[in-house]
Amino acid sequence: MTHTPIGSGIPGLDVVLGGGYTPGRLYLVEGLPGSGKTTLAMQFLLDGRARGERVLYVSLSETVSELREMAESHGWSLDGICLYEALAVDASGVDAHYTMFHPSEIELADTTRRIMEHIEAIAPDRLVFDSLAELRLLSGSALRYRRHVLALKQYFADRACTTLLLDDVSASEGGMQVHTIVHGVVRLSALDSDFGGDRRRLRVNKYRGRRFIGGYHDYRIEHGGLQVFPRLVASEFRREGEQRSVGTGEPRLDALLGGGVDRGTSTLLIGAAGTGKSSLATLIASTAAERGERSAIFAFDESVRSFITRSQGLGFPIERYLRDGHIHLQAVDPAELSSGEFTQVIRDAVELHGARVVVIDSLNGYLNAMPEQQYMLLQLHELLAYLGSLGVITILISAQLGLIGTMSNSLDVSYLADSVVLLRYFEASGEVRQAISVLKKRTGAHERTIRPFKLGPDGFEIGEPLREFRGVLTGVPQERSASAGGAGR
Repeated sequence: MTHTPIGSGIPGLDVVLGGGYTPGRLYLVEGLPGSGKTTLAMQFLLDGRARGERVLYVSLSETVSELREMAESHGWSLDGICLYEALAVDASGVDAHYTMFHPSEIELADTTRRIMEHIEAIAPDRLVFDSLAELRLLSGSALRYRRHVLALKQYFADRACTTLLLDDVSASEGGMQVHTIVHGVVRLSALDSDFGGDRRRLRVNKYRGRRFIGGYHDYRIEHGGLQVFPRLVASEFRREGEQRSVGTGEPRLDALLGGGVDRGTSTLLIGAAGTGKSSLATLIASTAAERGERSAIFAFDESVRSFITRSQGLGFPIERYLRDGHIHLQAVDPAELSSGEFTQVIRDAVELHGARVVVIDSLNGYLNAMPEQQYMLLQLHELLAYLGSLGVITILISAQLGLIGTMSNSLDVSYLADSVVLLRYFEASGEVRQAISVLKKRTGAHERTIRPFKLGPDGFEIGEPLREFRGVLTGVPQERSASAGGAGR
């Protein structure tokens, strides 16, 4: 028998759970104090209230006033949600009246009886039980605790009540016993960060009878509750996209690229600082705007104001494109934006706003948003595969270390990109000049020459191939005539 899932109240979590919670089942939500368990649980009840269901919050650890303060901080009204303090009774004198039984046994039985009486009176469709840590202490032993949770499971199942059990990881010494009892387990955790904002992530450790997205998923606690950013799985978006080239806006650059950039491919612009990588990316985005297409530019290394000023200096009507929505420009702070959230921002730009060109400027800043380099490469691979399957043109920018001479990369992603365009400085005749060349193109032939390259108020100038030099890519080339003469002498 299949059950239509019910919403968790958090759209991103519903995606992770494959649609939501299976109704009438018992779930465990665990995490450290402050990880957002209560907020997640309250969003679950708010979703039920919005659907006209009866909902109940049973608290053994927080008072009703504390729950209302939490709700007010998110702008929520708890009208229509039943709140019950299970331990709001006077337990004094227990030791004096009971000598054959331990006081905790009497208190556990009394607390359980009052909770069940309240549940029978409300008959909730959704229930939150906060928290198992208190129940564990009242149980006294692991065996009694497990039997008590089993009894609660059967009790809730008989009433077709979807229940969330909250638990503190720091207190759950025997928490794995509960894992075997419940229908699903959601764990909330936080990453220690030496700098920047909090990095939080969740994982579904178990979910019986339903396909879910495994692995870690970033989330954020903001005004209004939890926002979950599901991990991107590119294989779910596999489809045959449109295969054709579009112009960059510069005919000689199109010639170098063998006809332009292909839809559904990624192009890496790599070079030293100031060689014109961002300007070339802006050219491609502006040309797309002239075709009536939308572009999204994510700037890690540059403010919006400086980006606009630089673009206007090259003759791009960037402000007009920003006003009419053909270009979306967003400055990204890697210290505050997690990699999962950044991936979701890109997905929204493509799926909700129809972006056909995505520019990431630069990968060095993207790496700062996700310091674990090996995981960053895996996530970037998924992102490029996803964008490629949707026919999006992706422009990646990577800054090399150094200016003249030997260059090095802090991050090598050239094997991930479909095309690689190299821009670099070289010295000739007492001047510092710039050169451009295409080193790689998976989807077709490309020109293999090295051409001079200039940026100016009138835009880009790409000259004839530098055939009179050898060793341009070393940064200090030699003129062929001088070399030949020296060899003859």
